[in-house]
Amino acid sequence: MKLLVITSLKEYQKKAAQILGEADIALFSVTETMGVKDYQDSNLLDNWFSTGGEQFDSIFLFSFTDLAKAERVLDLVKKYNNEHDTGFPIRVFIIPVDKST
Repeated sequence: MKLLVITSLKEYQKKAAQILGEADIALFSVTETMGVKDYQDSNLLDNWFSTGGEQFDSIFLFSFTDLAKAERVLDLVKKYNNEHDTGFPIRVFIIPVDKST
């Protein structure tokens, strides 16, 4: 079992949910968060947030799923990010779950 985590700006929530649907993940949770970046970096495109002490409405989508579905989401997000250069890419993390109840 894997814990699949997607992070993005809140405005991309529908797209992230659509990607989950394309990977046959129908059960997931969403939580809102505030993204902050308060340090300088020379390459803005390599970072999640722009420079300055700015705040961004963001979300986490997460689901417990199998590896094949999690990797499908990863592939779909990579494709989306390659086709849409927004400066704020959708991020995906696949985390192993060793035990659960």
